[in-house]
Amino acid sequence: MVVIRNEVLALIPARSGSKTVPHKNIRELRGKPMLAHSIEHARAARCVTRTIVSTDSEEYARIARQHGAETPFLRPAEISGDLSTDLEVFVHALNWLKDHEGYVPEICVHLRPTHPVRNPEDIDRMVEILSDSSELDSVRSVVGAPETPYKMWFRDEKGLLSPVIQTDIKEAYNQPRQALPQTYLQNASVDVVRSRVILEQCSMTGRRMHGYLMAASYDIDTADQLDRARAELERRNCNAPGARSNVAKKTFVFDIDGVVATLVPSLEYERAGPNTSMIQAVNFLYEQGHRVVLFTARGSTTGRDWSELTRRQLAEWGVKHHELLLGKPAADYYVDDKMLSPEDVVALAREWGLEAANSTT
Repeated sequence: MVVIRNEVLALIPARSGSKTVPHKNIRELRGKPMLAHSIEHARAARCVTRTIVSTDSEEYARIARQHGAETPFLRPAEISGDLSTDLEVFVHALNWLKDHEGYVPEICVHLRPTHPVRNPEDIDRMVEILSDSSELDSVRSVVGAPETPYKMWFRDEKGLLSPVIQTDIKEAYNQPRQALPQTYLQNASVDVVRSRVILEQCSMTGRRMHGYLMAASYDIDTADQLDRARAELERRNCNAPGARSNVAKKTFVFDIDGVVATLVPSLEYERAGPNTSMIQAVNFLYEQGHRVVLFTARGSTTGRDWSELTRRQLAEWGVKHHELLLGKPAADYYVDDKMLSPEDVVALAREWGLEAANSTT
């Protein structure tokens, strides 16, 4: 096997059979298919010399080529199922390239299309770490674990518990969380591994792994996570140099209770108060030229007309809006493919200049 030194292959696996979010690898995200974001990250990284998408779909391959990636092969169906592993995908790609082109890169970069938010500079730093240390087999991106595994348990068929982590710390599960060792979770953003580790050790990591710490994870397995990634990309786009003045005008539709107004018990809407931080964000968006629509289910359950009270409250609280819609159907759950949480809206307004605007008033 002849390894081509300084060759760094970015491989983006993108099978077509996602179940939780159908065709999520090509779902549109900020005007482009999801996998296009990872292609752009690979092409923007200085160290990457070649970008290939491994897919079982002719359509996905066509989309990948449109966005600048190579698709020299289609992945076989037998390694494109729900239980197919990353190792199978990378072994197939490396063997195909070696057999058909005599090409064996020194380093492989694994970029999952389901993690569309990342910084290409992280790719360069991680490749540099691996290149500079001959003792390392791989570099993997991680985040601080949101929950400590020292307080996690296995439960047997009799209901008896045993700790997941066996440790010398006496009754670690009874210790304060702050006294326990910090643990980390792989965030599926970037993995960098030597090709020989994949082909010779049959491993995606090898024996010695460096943990590259990141601040957040945007891996997408559910529709909610897709919404969160969409909101983060929106914020990043609008925070780019020169982008704020060019933000396309949007339509924002806000619920009233629990968003603009505080929640009240027993539908006693006259007791509702203003959600000040949210109203500031709403007014800022209005003043920036975005269309603001307020809607509410007040009265849908009680049959009472709350329109006069609602309009009075909005006027007293100074909520700027273009339209008020009354009579939204009452429901236990509302489903929306463009959902932003109140926190996301406030953060978005801040990125677009809310704090700066407040400082001048």
